[in-house]
Amino acid sequence: MENKKLKGDVSLPSTEEEIKKLIDIEENRNWKYSVEDFFKNPDKSSYQISPDGKYFSYLAPFERRKNIFIQKIGEEKALRITDETERDINGYFWANKNRLVYVKDNGGDENFLLYAVDKDGRNSKNLTPFEGVRIEIIDDLENIEDEMIIGMNKNNPMLFEPYRININTGEFVQLAENINPMEPISSWMTDHDGKLRIAIKMVGGTNTTLMYRETENEPFRDVITTDFKEQISPLIFDFDNSDIVYASSNLNRDKTAIVKFDLKSGKEKGAVLFEHPEVDVSNLGYSKKRKVLTAISYVTDKKHYYFLDTEIENIFKRLKNELGHYEIVLADHDKQESKFIVRTYSDRSLGAYYIYDSETGILEKITDVSPWINENDMAEQKPVKYISRDGLTINGYLTLPKNIKPEKLPVVINPHGGPWHRDVWGYNQEIQLLANRGFAVLQMNFRGSTGYGRKFWEASFKQWGKKMQDDITDGVNWLIDKGIADPERIAIYGASYGGYATLAGVTFTPDLYCAAVDYVGVSNLFTFLQTIPPYWKPYLDMMYEMVGHPEKDKEYLREASPVFHVDKIKTPLYVVQGANDPRVNIDESDQIVRTLKQKNVDVPYLVKYDEGHGFRKEENRFEFYKSMIGFLLKHL
Repeated sequence: MENKKLKGDVSLPSTEEEIKKLIDIEENRNWKYSVEDFFKNPDKSSYQISPDGKYFSYLAPFERRKNIFIQKIGEEKALRITDETERDINGYFWANKNRLVYVKDNGGDENFLLYAVDKDGRNSKNLTPFEGVRIEIIDDLENIEDEMIIGMNKNNPMLFEPYRININTGEFVQLAENINPMEPISSWMTDHDGKLRIAIKMVGGTNTTLMYRETENEPFRDVITTDFKEQISPLIFDFDNSDIVYASSNLNRDKTAIVKFDLKSGKEKGAVLFEHPEVDVSNLGYSKKRKVLTAISYVTDKKHYYFLDTEIENIFKRLKNELGHYEIVLADHDKQESKFIVRTYSDRSLGAYYIYDSETGILEKITDVSPWINENDMAEQKPVKYISRDGLTINGYLTLPKNIKPEKLPVVINPHGGPWHRDVWGYNQEIQLLANRGFAVLQMNFRGSTGYGRKFWEASFKQWGKKMQDDITDGVNWLIDKGIADPERIAIYGASYGGYATLAGVTFTPDLYCAAVDYVGVSNLFTFLQTIPPYWKPYLDMMYEMVGHPEKDKEYLREASPVFHVDKIKTPLYVVQGANDPRVNIDESDQIVRTLKQKNVDVPYLVKYDEGHGFRKEENRFEFYKSMIGFLLKHL
């Protein structure tokens, strides 16, 4: 780590020795599995299949960074076609049968650029070589082999505009303008022919307007305007590219449902396709080749499917019959929809990849994702629920260490980031590492977590550090009341909003926790709202309504900002930050560390100058998680 000064004159060398001591605590125990076993890059992952079904591709380490490899189906030898050594490739896909595209940022700045390369590794090109520009994928144009549609904030950092780009030359044509910062367009959507026909704009700061046009030669016209708390989100056009779309909607209902929506009348059409009484439903699958809807998925305790197509349902039944208790994902397929990449997983395993040929019925295993870990050594992630002090049902997951009686255990409370996000059932390296080291872990979907309906979401508005934090505290007390948690050995750890909740936990409930780890967390709601990325600024009025307004809600924001209450902190605290984080500026961590140091409170502070919102480089992950485990062992 370099000898650098942070804002506020917080120097790092004083904490390096402390972090090394924490790492030594972890490494000097005789663990069956090392931190590296949990957090090293898989040998092979992110499998995809070429459109012609002749090749599969995957990400694998090259000089520790994830790169793209190509392998002909039926052959053993693979070819590496990229040579990224500074940063992992974030994502990729086959643009056509001969060329792949991928995205990558620099140092965690999240300004993702678009690259393309032939399947033999030739003709590599940065298609968007623009400094400070971020791209997003709008349509891969599956039936137009040499083009795709992307969004770029090239003309204004706050606004994304759509471009049709040639994946061979990088030449592009702008398809529409997004020039009014008072009514910015937040998203674009194409029909099945790749024609740009839907746009959604922000109006008045907190309203959204769905816009539509019948052809690309016409201007967009307004269809329906709603408050941002109500939404009609188009998913796909009907298969004749008419005025009908399938959409997820919570209009006149609490839980989002899958509906048909008429773009001419601005109203839902016919009966609801599917809804669930407990959770939102917003995922709809379909077959491009057969032009039919296939399945609707939703998440309660686990992921579930409502099938609309017998062909896909039979494939799932066939795979489930052979693959047993694992969850199954159809990760990719060829253009003929006859060869599928199948991914399995569970709460105790990252699973494996398979190729399935629906015409022959042959299922062939490609590889295990983490064969060095025996899933029988891992802990179960059990769905749980408890009631908050004001009567809300809080769903979550409890992971107990194996072969230890679940009484008076050391516990790590792990609130998720977002906060408008949710924890789901599945393999989680952090949770398994903690359980492997003897800690029980409680994850809770506190109010504001997505997927539980509009009322549950709105119950979080302007409740940072208040009722949202009460939901976390109530989970702690629930564990104590059940006799699972030792009240003297409870820690809290979280990232992003979870980092904020960690800081809020040790300031607003200072007697509850004996250790705390804040990973890229918010400490000051005023500065957080001032330093958001430029492409978040069109949503600022919504943020003010959800989080709080710096003038109108000044007293509340001050009350809810941990940095103004550090005098209450008596819990040992470890702070971790990526210097290039565009979402939670490094100043958020600097402030809390600087303020505590001014009070002569020693705070281990790990900063990585080549990372952003979370550590992607495996060597940085190793250092962080070893030191975190050492910190928790020291204090619990």
